[in-house]
Order: sequence, then structure tokens, then C-alpha cells
Amino acid sequence: MSAATETTVHLLRHGEVHNPGGVLYGRMSGFHLSDLGQRMARQVADVVGDRDIVHMVSSPLERACETGQPLADARGVEIATDERLIESENVFQGERFGAGARTLRHPKNWRHLWNPFRPSWGEPYADIVERMMGAVHDARDAARGHEAVLVSHQLPIWTTRLHVEGRSFLHDPRKRQCTLCSLTSLHFEDDRLVRVSYSEPAGDLIPTRDKQAPFSAGGATEEDRP
Repeated sequence: MSAATETTVHLLRHGEVHNPGGVLYGRMSGFHLSDLGQRMARQVADVVGDRDIVHMVSSPLERACETGQPLADARGVEIATDERLIESENVFQGERFGAGARTLRHPKNWRHLWNPFRPSWGEPYADIVERMMGAVHDARDAARGHEAVLVSHQLPIWTTRLHVEGRSFLHDPRKRQCTLCSLTSLHFEDDRLVRVSYSEPAGDLIPTRDKQAPFSAGGATEEDRP
């Protein structure tokens, strides 16, 4: 009997975004990496650029493409874009969630908060999983026997992890283990997922205010609230 073919698909969250207004930018265009976010992206390339990465795909949003490009350059591979890796929809897109914002305290917004299981304020978790797992399986097939990197966003990555680990989608956003420029890695033997691992190649660059042991809130970007 031949040995199983081992393939790894890494889900890379983008780096810090320049967002001085504290806007929940969601799928809005025009939000780019901050100077620190660019450093994070370069450090990811420095740390994992010698891995056997042969396939890279990114969310089409600028912050994701900018995060993946240094690693693609280091590996000498083209980086494609895929709408399935995009940020989740959110009815609060464009609202301020920075310091002093009172968006969720306004009565007009309460009608969106009735069902955290779906969730009622955004794209259903089941829909996120369907599109993300489709992208994961395609990447696994494209990189079979090697490694692939998919650059996405915190909530889609975390929802995918909850799904593959058989956990409830209902969770505290402050306790997502998916900090800036982190790697959530799905390890396959042939087509079977056998293990999930997590690492933070740019963890030393994350501002102290954005860390929460043992999990990371990833609050710097404000992209995934509520």
C-alpha cells in the first residue's frame, strides 16, 4: 500500500490596516496595509519563505493582496485572487467601531442582533464555510504533495477552523485565535484532513494592545465586529 500524499493549506490572515477612523470596513475598497502591516507581511515572507509553497491565492481586497505579495515574491509564484476568500458581509459595514463609538448601543441597530447563531447581522456562518472550504479543497488539489497559502480575513478563517474542528459557530470574537498575519494550517493526507495547527510568524510585531493571552482579539483592524 502506497504512503499517503501529504499536503498543507495555510490560511493566512492579512496584516494591520491603516484605519485611523476605526471603521468596520468589511468589503469596502481603499483600505491598505499600514506601515506596520507591510512589515508584518515582509516578516511572514522571511519566516516561511523557504517552505514548499507552490500555490497562492488571495482575497481580492487590497489588504489581503498586499499581505500575500512578499511571500509570493519570495517563493517565485504568481498570486491569484478568489472571491471565495473575501471578508464576510456585515450590515454594520462603514460604521465606526473605534474608541468612543456607540454603534451597538443605538436602538436602531438592535434589530440586527437577535440571532448570534446565524448570525443575523451578517453572512451566515454556513455560507462562509461553504465558500472557504471550496477554496481550501481547490488549493489542496492544486498543491498536492506540497503547500498552498490562501490569504483571507479573520472571521472567514476562524469560522473555517470552527467547522473543521467540529465546534459551535457561536463564539466570543475577542477570543478568536487568529491574530494579524497568523497562519491557520490544515494538514491533509490525500484528501483527508488529519490535523490543524496555528502559528504567528509576525507575532512579535503585534502591538501589545492587540494581544490577549491565550487568544488574540485582533482588534486593531475593527473588521470583524460585532
